[in-house]
Amino acid sequence: MSGFAFESNTTFLKAPAATTQPHAVAGIAWDGATTNRPGARFGPRAIRTASHMLCDGTHPHFNVSPLGVLGDAGDLALPNTGLAAMREAMAPLIAPLLARHHVVWLGGDHSITLPLLRAYKAHLGRPLAVLHFDAHCDTWTDHFGEPSGHGTWVYEAIDEGLVVKECFVQVGIRSAGERAAREYVRDQGGAIYTARDLRGLESPSQLYPVLDDLRRRIAAHGQPPLYVSLDIDCLDPAFAPGTGTPEPGGLSTSQVLSLLEGLAHFDCAGMDCVEVSPPYDHAELTSHAAAQFVWTYLCSRVVRNLPRR
Repeated sequence: MSGFAFESNTTFLKAPAATTQPHAVAGIAWDGATTNRPGARFGPRAIRTASHMLCDGTHPHFNVSPLGVLGDAGDLALPNTGLAAMREAMAPLIAPLLARHHVVWLGGDHSITLPLLRAYKAHLGRPLAVLHFDAHCDTWTDHFGEPSGHGTWVYEAIDEGLVVKECFVQVGIRSAGERAAREYVRDQGGAIYTARDLRGLESPSQLYPVLDDLRRRIAAHGQPPLYVSLDIDCLDPAFAPGTGTPEPGGLSTSQVLSLLEGLAHFDCAGMDCVEVSPPYDHAELTSHAAAQFVWTYLCSRVVRNLPRR
């Protein structure tokens, strides 16, 4: 599929190669749209390595492991050239994976999410709800003079009708930006929970209103499946220094885990975890946080799919 080496020490949770398993991870090792610190192309490898600290993968909250139902599809074979060429090469590689697996995508910079949403809409035949963790709104109408990049994908996804705009919920936003960009999602009918809004709220019960709002929005708009896009810079740099555009004043690892654990009650289509830049990490804090997030999301899927008693 990609020439990826499937030794046990190179895959997420040391899982086998993806074949017929219902769940898979796949890497998109591309960071050509980065605007500050590069290195997210090395994110998939670092996240996989960090996941080996999770041992047998049994989650302490869900009491399940994704091992046995999880495969690793390796990294997509993509040209390390321009954004348009990367997206063109990426499109035919996504569809076969979506046909076989529920996929978590390991980035890579955030420009990968737009072609993923295009593929999901084509696969599912309908636009998606989105839960978007990020320090940045990613709603700019251009990318430093270029038409597309890692800071424009939200605007483009709404403009193309890939998402249900009223079911687009952003969490952790805090970066500088003009009002038109910063409030774009809210102006389109979606919701924004800034990092400031969530200060001091850590526990699942304290963060329940965020997921309850998302649940009500989804119910009111025909139950579109939910896609989760998690930019690691949603975390404060104290928890995730290894990212391209760090922004102080962010979320804690516990806050994000509390929200991800609550997704066991949602019909999710997939997830990406992006912008992990190992060259700027310290003591693998960022890659370990990313691995925990991906693992928690996968376990929420396993729990949701267990037979009800």
